[in-house]
Order: sequence, then C-alpha cells, then structure tokens
Amino acid sequence: MMETIGIIKSIGYFLLAGLFEIGGGYLVWLWLREGKPISYAFVGSIILVLYGIIPTFQPTHFGRVYAAYGGVFIVLAILWGWKIDGIIPDRFDIIGGGVALIGVGIIMYWPRS
Repeated sequence: MMETIGIIKSIGYFLLAGLFEIGGGYLVWLWLREGKPISYAFVGSIILVLYGIIPTFQPTHFGRVYAAYGGVFIVLAILWGWKIDGIIPDRFDIIGGGVALIGVGIIMYWPRS
C-alpha cells in the first residue's frame, strides 16, 4: 500500500504530466491551426518530450500508469477547455470526469495483496 506522501507525489506527477501534454499539444495546435510562429511548435515539442519523461517517476508499471493517466487527462482536458478556451463544462462533463477520477483511484491507489 502506498503511504500518503507517495500518493501525493504520484498525484503531483499526474498533474504535471497532464499540464505538459495538454500545454505542449496546445502550442503545436496553435502553430498548425491558428498560424502561430513555428517557435510554438518547437517549444510545444520540447514540452511533449518532457511529458513523456514525467510518468517514469510513478511508482508502478507502465500499463497501470498510462491507464490511470487517461482518467487524469480527461479531467485536465475539461478544465483546460474551461479555463483556456472558455468552454464551460456541462453536467455530463462533470459526471464523466468524476467517473474517470474514480477509475484512477481504483487503478492506482486501491490496496493490492
């Protein structure tokens, strides 16, 4: 069973990875879709490489980390859309995000024998 400090660090890694993935992808999006300078793509690409490194600090194996990360990404993408793009989440976004986080909790933090 993970101790509290381990869980807090793990959650921090998930949040950091999510911000790097969404932020890096968003910069590439801005370059390709909105005509921003190519420097956006370069910076976004570097951030995306860093995103690939961050999950390696998680305390469990690749498959479990990436399965759980999917749920974290869902919620962070909803929040990004709300705060950056101004798309207010509706009740189905909130319910779906909550279900995804429950899945994350079970996959990553449920005690195993």
